[in-house]
Amino acid sequence: MNPEPLQRGNLSSPTSFLLLGFSTVYKAQVSLCMGFSLIYLVTLLGNLLVMTLVWLDAYLQSPMYYFLGHLSFLDICYSSVTLPKILRDSFSPQKTISLVGCITQIYFFLCFGGSECVLLAAMAYDRYLAICRPLHYTALMSKKICRCLVAASWLSGSFSSLIQALLTAHLRFCGSTVINHLFCEIPFLLEVSCSPHTLLNKAVSYALAATIAVGSFLLTLSSYVRILQAVLQRGAGRQKAFATCTSHLTVVSLFFGTGAVTYLIPQSSSSKEMNKILALLYAIVTPMLNPIIYSLRNNEFQGAIRKALCRGITELPQRQINLCRHHAAGDPA
Repeated sequence: MNPEPLQRGNLSSPTSFLLLGFSTVYKAQVSLCMGFSLIYLVTLLGNLLVMTLVWLDAYLQSPMYYFLGHLSFLDICYSSVTLPKILRDSFSPQKTISLVGCITQIYFFLCFGGSECVLLAAMAYDRYLAICRPLHYTALMSKKICRCLVAASWLSGSFSSLIQALLTAHLRFCGSTVINHLFCEIPFLLEVSCSPHTLLNKAVSYALAATIAVGSFLLTLSSYVRILQAVLQRGAGRQKAFATCTSHLTVVSLFFGTGAVTYLIPQSSSSKEMNKILALLYAIVTPMLNPIIYSLRNNEFQGAIRKALCRGITELPQRQINLCRHHAAGDPA
């Protein structure tokens, strides 16, 4: 679709935006669509597997796995905000999104992203209590406290995203309504806005982002600093316990690192394609990698997967035998 018609005129309330995405070459679009479809499928299956195992397996009922189950649910929601639209745009000649659709996408993207930030901080706090205060761990991380931490993550993400979405809804767009990105994000909408309140919107957005993302990152960092101090001071007994943190550290580094590069580095025309690649990492690839990272580095989780597979293999022949017996009993011959 030619972007020129969307660039002309003096529109204070545009009805739609044009998302440029990646390449417009058909072969490249086919490859991208296949790649995104595979990523989405792995994301759904991997995170659903984690949720199912945490729900069913009696050995995965500790607070760490309780948080992991909620993280997997958040990852499914987080990737579902953007990936289905990107997949549809891969073959669509009109890669447009309505103003209402854009604001809705911003709200849910920030809601799930902010909630994940706070939840990752809660998971780091859980590891700190388990390693540094093992005698008081059960009392300090009870089921009630776990539920409160999960609820706090959802409430903080929802409140922050609601304010930013409402401010975005009042922006004006007088010239171009072309967004050189894969999906709607506030920094890229502010670039094409001519609203007199753009600076205020930017200040509020970055203040809320600092409160949620930077605050969560600092809480996570402080938890791991104390964990590292305890491991160094008290020897090998806690080094094994620290090994359970490596998966979480990897996830935190991927999520916060790519997001920080996108939002903190000044935007320029030469970095547009790089911004899209970084957006893919923190919005699409990270939710796919999370269950893989946790399952590869966690012996209990691997054991739960093997047990589920063995149970399915042993139960299938028995079901077939019972089915044959049922048919034989019902056969009048």
